[in-house]
Amino acid sequence: MNTRVARLRTRSLAHRPTISAERAVLLTEFYEEHAGQYPVPILRALSFQHLCEHKTVWIGDDELIVGERGPEPLAVPTFPELTCHTADDLRILDSRTLTSYGVAPDVIDAYRRTVIPYWQGRSLRDRIFPQLPEEWHDAYAAGVFTEFMEQRAPGHTVADGKIYRKGLLDFQNDIDGVLAILRQDEEARRDQLTAMRIAADAAMIYARRHAEKARAMAAVEDDDRRRAELETIAQVCDRVPAHAPRTYHEALQSYWFHHLAVVTELNGWDAFNPGHLDQHLQPYYERECAAGTLDREAAKELLECWWVKFNNHPAPPKVGVTAAESGTYTDFANINIGGLTRDGDDAVCDMSYLLLEVVDDMHILQPSNNVQVSTKNPDRFVREAARVIRQGYGFPSVFNADAVV
Repeated sequence: MNTRVARLRTRSLAHRPTISAERAVLLTEFYEEHAGQYPVPILRALSFQHLCEHKTVWIGDDELIVGERGPEPLAVPTFPELTCHTADDLRILDSRTLTSYGVAPDVIDAYRRTVIPYWQGRSLRDRIFPQLPEEWHDAYAAGVFTEFMEQRAPGHTVADGKIYRKGLLDFQNDIDGVLAILRQDEEARRDQLTAMRIAADAAMIYARRHAEKARAMAAVEDDDRRRAELETIAQVCDRVPAHAPRTYHEALQSYWFHHLAVVTELNGWDAFNPGHLDQHLQPYYERECAAGTLDREAAKELLECWWVKFNNHPAPPKVGVTAAESGTYTDFANINIGGLTRDGDDAVCDMSYLLLEVVDDMHILQPSNNVQVSTKNPDRFVREAARVIRQGYGFPSVFNADAVV
């Protein structure tokens, strides 16, 4: 890794994860004013837009890929609409020996004053638990099982190639086409599509705020090189995710904005994932290297800057007994490398080898990664994966692509 990436990596590893009350407070303020005024899908989309309009925009020193889940790196938001942390939960998370989260006094104060009074009895957990049978409650109270889904939404979702072929404006055009032909009685479908349109607006607003922030920083930046980098960041954030990415840099930043949108709107259990990243990035890499606008080292630097962003995102903390007894910082975002194309051909490409090099170079917990090995893959790919695995990091894991098919 180069010196820029080394600095970013060191900061990410050295900083203690903390809990931020920003998302919880913003969401609470929105629901206090608007709950019950809209169908649920539209309410959720408008609450997400409120977050995108008001959450802190962070661009750190040295960064080329921008955007954080919280107000700064390793500041973790909470999701009180699913299940609301108590003040005791927050104190336990701050004081536990392993995988602790720093909780400032003002966070506990915000929860006591604003978050807990509103969400007590209104969270999804509080609404579902009374519906469950007595036998379930007895088993739960006895510790027979711990129900993690009281704390998180369904996850294990993967971004496919659509987000590289289309921008959010294109998706909105698709939505508008369907809305125009809906029947009068398809109200639920209309609400859902309208909510999706609002959510796309929200993500574009968030990206534009990063463009504005980068330009403002560039205007007062004394270092010519950093000023140029900030101006490039602004241009990239002007473009994506509103439009389909044209360049390798835009493709990485576009994915990251989509990732942030998913994990800001809700806390999926576990992970929103990049999927077959080598296959998605290879066309940009090939095209730009051929045109002379990108070389391997620049591509690697951008990819490693993007890699650090995942490590800046510890998993949101748990509540109740699992706050005291179970914890991990890992959000389990996973990248697939190699394997097969959609048509069943060998998928190994230049980006596959570059990704393996980055895995070895970075040696950090997130993002998780795996190689998918097929009889159609070249021996060189298997040997290179084995070379990384023998370092003892535990990455990449190995899956049999042919057996999966």
